[in-house]
Amino acid sequence: MKRSHGVTMIRASRGNPESAAITRLALAYARLWGARIAFDDEFGLFVCSGMRGGYARGGTTIGGAFLTGKEPARSLLRHEAVHADQWATYGWTFALRYLFEESRRRGARNRFEIAAGLADGGYRDS
Repeated sequence: MKRSHGVTMIRASRGNPESAAITRLALAYARLWGARIAFDDEFGLFVCSGMRGGYARGGTTIGGAFLTGKEPARSLLRHEAVHADQWATYGWTFALRYLFEESRRRGARNRFEIAAGLADGGYRDS
């Protein structure tokens, strides 16, 4: 893994200092769950795989870090990179916005999931 600071952290957090702080917390959290952390250069995302738990569905993006139990497909990383962009856009409030949207429109109907690409995220059209 590259260092979680400097150029790599700036890239993962899309240059947003608030997203960088969120990403640092996510990386520490992922380590507690036994993650192997690597940086994906193509999508500018930390991939925290091999976690014993601590994430939702097939994985969860927090800031510029994708937390999951297995090695993700390239298409899934493309999807999760959009969520990292959403974290950079909305900062801390993205979590609340996402959860509110999920309470109204679950899964494939969630506007944040639609924006990230349903097929890449493994969603079926409903």
